[in-house]
Amino acid sequence: MTGSLSPPQWLIDVLSTYNQVLAELFWFVVGFGIVYLVGQTFLTPLVTRIIRSRNRNNPTIETAAKTYLRVVLIGFATLTGIIAAGYGRVLSESAVIIAAITFALGIAGQQVFGSLISGMFLVADPDFNVGDWIEWPDGSGTVEAVDFRVTRVRTPDNETISIPNTELTTNAITRPYGRTTYRVTEQVFVAYYEDTERALLELQQVVSNLDTVLDDPAPNTRVTELGENAVEIQAEFWINDPRNKDVLTLRSDFRRLVKRHFDEEGITLAPPSGQMLSGELTVTERPDGSTDSRATRE
Repeated sequence: MTGSLSPPQWLIDVLSTYNQVLAELFWFVVGFGIVYLVGQTFLTPLVTRIIRSRNRNNPTIETAAKTYLRVVLIGFATLTGIIAAGYGRVLSESAVIIAAITFALGIAGQQVFGSLISGMFLVADPDFNVGDWIEWPDGSGTVEAVDFRVTRVRTPDNETISIPNTELTTNAITRPYGRTTYRVTEQVFVAYYEDTERALLELQQVVSNLDTVLDDPAPNTRVTELGENAVEIQAEFWINDPRNKDVLTLRSDFRRLVKRHFDEEGITLAPPSGQMLSGELTVTERPDGSTDSRATRE
């Protein structure tokens, strides 16, 4: 018995039907892959080096440029793949297809494009940089990167959160450490029966003992409020380059020094309770041998 095995006719029909589709898919992958690999291997590092050399003090532009360049590269690679697959004429001649794609992108990508535009505004803001400490209505932390859709922020608990760019551009952002100097304000509560003037002088001495405090502007102390149970006094002092200092640790050191110094000088801080009571206890012995105690409160 002679002859050769040949595939069934139905398989030949299926392969012939999808032959063109597979060929188009192959050329799409080839066109997309070549453009994307060349861009990632040569173009992105080159552009990144140029931007880094021109913006050494602004890492925000460098990280944002990588993100946006990747988006542009993917779009151009996709377009190249479509043309390589033989659909370039369809895109150029069919107004219906272009309108449908535009409509779909407008509906599905409304929030994405909004975040992209917001991210561009953040990158263009000279006072918004990677490494800055920012505060917004829902939290605070250090900016790590401005991406295509979100901004990554590291919180004081060392957690990384992703905030939509639109949230940062539509809300007020505070940059407490955005300048070369920063004012630290601390309140101390002193008991009413203490000498307030003496407490102010001793508080001024505590501030002067901190190494990180600047002489200009000079630190000062003042009475800020006569509270219900204590006198509130305040110390104000300035530090240099707050981004390189742990402000929370500085505040803690100041409070420790205040507590220790006031204890040494015999100055009582705010009483532990809302009211301080004083008086005496009298014990009287009755004829029958029992006792009667009476407390007098002032």
